[in-house]
This record gives sequence, structure tokens and C-alpha cells, in this order.
Amino acid sequence: MRRWQIGAGVVGVAVVITGVGLGVASAAETVPTVNCPQVNNLPAVPAQAQAEVQRNLELLNTQIQEANNRIASTVGQGGPNFIQNAILGPLKDKRFATINRIETAIGRNAAKPNLNAEGLSGCTLNEDGGTSAQQPVEVPGAGGGNTGGGDTGGDTGGGNTGGDTGGNAALPTVNCPQLTNLPAVPAQAQAEVQRNLELLNTQIQEANNRIASTVGQGGANFIQNAILGPLEDKRFATINRIETAIGRNAAKPDLNAEGIAPCTLNENGGASTEQPTDVPEASNGGGNVAVATVSCPALTNLPAIPAQAQAEVQRNLELLNTQIQEANNRIASTVGQGGPNFIQNAILGPLEDKRFATINRIETAIGRNAAKPNLNAEGLAPCTLNN
Repeated sequence: MRRWQIGAGVVGVAVVITGVGLGVASAAETVPTVNCPQVNNLPAVPAQAQAEVQRNLELLNTQIQEANNRIASTVGQGGPNFIQNAILGPLKDKRFATINRIETAIGRNAAKPNLNAEGLSGCTLNEDGGTSAQQPVEVPGAGGGNTGGGDTGGDTGGGNTGGDTGGNAALPTVNCPQLTNLPAVPAQAQAEVQRNLELLNTQIQEANNRIASTVGQGGANFIQNAILGPLEDKRFATINRIETAIGRNAAKPDLNAEGIAPCTLNENGGASTEQPTDVPEASNGGGNVAVATVSCPALTNLPAIPAQAQAEVQRNLELLNTQIQEANNRIASTVGQGGPNFIQNAILGPLEDKRFATINRIETAIGRNAAKPNLNAEGLAPCTLNN
């Protein structure tokens, strides 16, 4: 009887230990998250800097999210210092640079603050997981615009009107001539021409954003030298690309890139005139010949994928589709270029190399947490043409 009791006690202890072991294993599956101090000591931000400051505050949250995603997608990789060295360290550098940019943006139009970038850039881990604290992105407005000539002068002599004019003066915008002399565009060139017409509008928008975010910087010629000059160069190159795209499959037109590239200023603000992006089609039947596309074998022999590898495997599967799309776009935009072997040498060959590397990455990702499969990267990498 005594021996039976001792045996039962041992079994009981074993059960307890087993239970504890299960509990530990469950807890070990919890993925940690980053815990970053907030930038909560912002001074009043001048109107000219508010958009830039807000973007950088939002970027701090993006960096936190990216770090959490990286932690989740690399579970089991590296040694005990992997997260510190590969994730928290780079995160600290990014946060330091971002907080510095906030200080610099404010300092262009007010006293440059010390936000303690060095102290706020380092993050720790929530070892038990949980939601990371988010950086507030509200930007405190500067109250300085209403001082001086503001309410003290009363509502009649120079009160509220005088105080606001300096801060809220209309910002100039760029005024660019439109490209209106497009000829009929061959079918093979239409996508490329359309992209470049849309790029002309993007360049206008970027120039307007730059004007708004640099108010008060430089001297009298700052906008001309730092914004309108580079904009002219970009527009000249873009219009030239449109001429070249058309010229591959039809007579190359002269769209007067030199005359249309320069832009002026709408000194009183207002909306910039946008470039129409409609592409006139070529009516000749020969221009509408079918364009070949790539035909790639599908990766259908995937084994069961460990949870730690699923995000990485998914990204690489999506990348295989992106590579196919890029190859098709390249074929469509280079019709008529090179010789009979152009597509094979310049498109299908590089595509095979990319696919081989991508399928290898999938094998490696799975192999970190399970038996590494052989997905036949060499056999699945080459693609052919749907002529």
C-alpha cells in the first residue's frame, strides 16, 4: 500500500509538471511587440511646418507597425539578440532621424526645439505581446499669428485683420503649359504615354507641395532655383520620353519639349492647371497587333507551411505575380526594340533569374521551421511566350 501511494504521488507530480510544461509552451507562442516612448513635448508648430510635422508623427507609428510585423514574421530566427540587433536597433535609428526632422521643420519658421530625440528614439519590448502604444499625431498650432497687431488694436483700427495676414497669405502655385499637340499614338505606346502624361501632373503637385512646405526658406530666388528650375528639367525629360515612346512605332513627333517645359507662378495662389491625360489612338490597323505575354508555370507543390513562415512565403508568392506583370509591361513598352532575341535576352532571361531566387527564398523560409522542401526552382523558373 505504501509503495502504491508513493507511485501515485510520483504520477501526480508528473501530471503537474506536464501541466506546467504545457503552460510554458503556450506562453512561449506569444509574440512580443515594441513599446516606444511618445513625442508629447511638441511646441506650437508654425502653419508652414504643420504638414511636414504631421507626416513625421504618422511615420513614427508606421515604423512601430513595421517593427511589429518584422518581429512576427521572423519568429525563431537568429539568436537571443536577434530582435535587439535586427529590429530594435534599426528602429531606434529611424526614430532618431524622424524626430530630428520634426525639430528641423519647426526650426525653419520658429525657434528650433529640443525634443530629446536621443531619449525618445529607443524602444523596448512588450514581452507578453499586446497592442503597441500609438504616437499621437495632432499638431499644436502656433498662436503667434494673432499677436502684435491682433486684438490689442481693437476690431477697427488694425485688430484682427492685421494679425492674420502674414501667416495666411496666399501661397503661390505653379502654372505649367499643357501638352496639347499629341499626334495619334500607336497602341504599343499608349500605356507609356499615359504614364508620362500623368507624371506631368504629379510633378506639378510635388512642386506645389514643396512651395507650401518651404515658406520662408532661402532668398528671393529660392522658388525659381530650388523648385521651378528642377521642375523644368523633369518636365523636359518627361516630354522627351513621350516623343521617344511614340517614335518606336510611328514617326517621332516634335512636341516642343523646350518650350513647354518651363513653368511660371500663380503669385496669388489658386489651382494649378492640370495636364489632360487622354491619349489619342492611332487609327492604322497595323498599330493594333497583339502583344505577346509571358506564360510561367505555377508553383503548386507547396507543403504545409509553418506559421512563422507564412507571411514571408505569401510575400514571395505575390512577388512571382508581380514579376510576371512587370515582364508583360516591359514587353508592351518595348515593342519594336532590339532584334528577334530581344524579349528572350532582355526580359525572359532576367525573369527566370528573379523567379529562381524567389522560389529559393520560399524554400528557405519554410526550412527555418520545418524540413526544407525542394520546390523544383530550376524547373519552374523559366517562362515562355503567349505569342
